[in-house]
Amino acid sequence: MKKTLLALAAVAALAPAAAHAAKKGKAPAQKEQYAVFETTAGKIGVKLLPQEAPVAVKNFVELAQGKKEWTDPRTGEKTRKSLYSGTVFHRVIPNFMIQGGDPLGMGVGSPGYTFQDELKAGEKPFDKPCQLAMANSGPNTNGSQFFITEAPAPHLNPQPCGSPSGLCGYTHFGEGVCGCDLVGKIARAGNSKTKLEKVVITSTRPTCK
Repeated sequence: MKKTLLALAAVAALAPAAAHAAKKGKAPAQKEQYAVFETTAGKIGVKLLPQEAPVAVKNFVELAQGKKEWTDPRTGEKTRKSLYSGTVFHRVIPNFMIQGGDPLGMGVGSPGYTFQDELKAGEKPFDKPCQLAMANSGPNTNGSQFFITEAPAPHLNPQPCGSPSGLCGYTHFGEGVCGCDLVGKIARAGNSKTKLEKVVITSTRPTCK
């Protein structure tokens, strides 16, 4: 009987320690992250998706906040200023998408580096409208340029190809939560007619008011 009580006491003593270890080992819940595109036409709010495209989200957030070094193509000098502030939506196509993020504003500018695609076979993010993705000029050529779709564009979904990963497409890293009607308005205003004043990164779900 005495041995049984001692054994039970030992188990009871270990239980809180085990619970604490389990709690300590549990990964903390990731905060939701949003980007608010403040334009001369109004605001567009997007929920960022780091679980789908961690590299693209980190790159976008750090360029928006001025935390990442990039090379200004106008001067050739390295800088940490916010890349997106003051740029324009240089390429817009009604019923399709609006494209921005070029520091030159002509569609040929870049931050002076590229990074890899983040694509998964079978995913169909562009079956829905108001999706945020990286623009590119071929596999693994992402930089700073992005686009937001106005309408469903399933032809943009990842497709098999001869790239190193076996997939070609556009890295999807956000989905619209408010202000999506502005995408069409900006598209119909014409190329380079709408300025992106700044991108605000927040953990609070935006309302675009």
